[in-house]
Amino acid sequence: MAPYDIIFRYFPDMTERQREQIAALEQLYTEWNTRINVISRRDIDNLYTAHILHSLSIAAFLGPLEPGTAFLDMGTGGGLPGIPLAIAYPECSFHLIDRIGKKIRVAGEIASAIGLTNVTFQHGDIGECRKRYNYVVSRAVMALDALVPLITKNVEKGTRGSNRYADGLVCLKGGDLEDETSATKRPVLEYDLQEFVPEPCFDTKKLIYVPF
Repeated sequence: MAPYDIIFRYFPDMTERQREQIAALEQLYTEWNTRINVISRRDIDNLYTAHILHSLSIAAFLGPLEPGTAFLDMGTGGGLPGIPLAIAYPECSFHLIDRIGKKIRVAGEIASAIGLTNVTFQHGDIGECRKRYNYVVSRAVMALDALVPLITKNVEKGTRGSNRYADGLVCLKGGDLEDETSATKRPVLEYDLQEFVPEPCFDTKKLIYVPF
């Protein structure tokens, strides 16, 4: 079994094009990681579970989306979770932003190499991004009570079309989040990540949804 087959176990309806894009990520991230460290050295051999499937757990949570749904990936680093999500949702748009120029460059190069056309990139701080999106996504960028005020200006208010969940923040975190969630001045829904991707390595991982 190829390392990327774990993705298709959870997302069996991916097209041949999507499968090719997913399969190409290992070589691309491995090559770029030798030059610019965008993924922990100890995790690169477990790329598909620890990073790609972890990113796609957001898609497992959100389910089918209305075409045109817009995402902002804050603190994307080398393109996670934005690039896997852009593969999963080719009819949605993704804007990836990061303060570290060399990391956002890696994300752009990888997206270009696999032919993603629904992604844009910005080297900068979240304060420099003024547009609104249906969903802001992130992976352990900062404490939730600090993150929510920063991205409030970037989230549409309501629900686009037939989307299951109202516009808001969907982020991936780990550990005990009680202090963060109690300090956040919005309703916070916390899920065990294994509800959506029941892999043993996600036993302490959480998915956080903050509706707007």
